[in-house]
Amino acid sequence: MKIYIEDSYDKISEKAALIVAGRITVNPRSVLGLATGSTPIGMYKKLIDMYKRSIIDFSQITTFNLDEYYKLSRENRGSYYYYMMETFFNHINIPKENIHIPNGMADDIEKECREYEEKIDKAGGIDIQILGIGTNGHIGFNEPAENLNIRTGLIDLTENTIRDNSRFFEKKEEMPTKALSMGIVSIMKAKKIILLASGENKAEAIKNMTNGYINTNHPASILQAHRDCILIIDRDAAKLII
Repeated sequence: MKIYIEDSYDKISEKAALIVAGRITVNPRSVLGLATGSTPIGMYKKLIDMYKRSIIDFSQITTFNLDEYYKLSRENRGSYYYYMMETFFNHINIPKENIHIPNGMADDIEKECREYEEKIDKAGGIDIQILGIGTNGHIGFNEPAENLNIRTGLIDLTENTIRDNSRFFEKKEEMPTKALSMGIVSIMKAKKIILLASGENKAEAIKNMTNGYINTNHPASILQAHRDCILIIDRDAAKLII
C-alpha cells in the first residue's frame, strides 16, 4: 500500500484526478469504479475541468458505481444515481449506456446484484476503483461485521452510517436503512484502488486500516492485501499514523 499525505483537500483531489486522467490517457477504454459522498467531489470537479480543456475524453469510458440505496428512486435527490448525474456524468461526454449504478428499486434484488457482477466481468473488470472510507471503516457499504459480503448484495446499514449519511437528507427518517453494495471481493478484484480520506473524523478509521492486521470489524483493513492500493489523505486524516 502506498500512502500519500497531502497538505489540503484540494491537493488530495488533484492527485487522484491526475492518476485517473493518466489511466484514461493510456487506455481510453478504461473501466472506472466510482464512489459517492463528499470526499470524491473535488476529484470529479478536476476531471470535469480536464475534460472541458480537452485533456481527457470519456467517450469510450465505462463506469460502475460502488453502491446505491435500497428502495430509493433515482429521482430522489438523496440517491446515488442523482448524485452521480449532477456531480459528474452530466458534465462529461460519457455515453449513458456506459454508466452502471445498482438499481435499488429492482423487483428482484438478487438478480440485480448477480447481473451487476456479470456486467463488471463482461467489461473486463475494473481498472481503477475509487473509494472513500466511513468513520467506522466501511468501504462501499460493507459495514463492520463478523461476516462480510463477498459479492454485490443487499446490506443492512449500521446506526453509525445512518447517522453519518443522514446529513444528505432533509430528515434523518428519510435516510434508507439498507443499500446495495459491491462486496469485498468485487472491490479487491480491481486492478488499482485509490482510497481518499480527508478530515480528523477519519483518522481512527485510517489508523485501523493501515495497522498491519485484517479485521472484519474494520472492513477497509482488507485493502492492505491488495496488490496496488494507493491511499491519498490529508494531514488531519493521517494524524494517528504519523
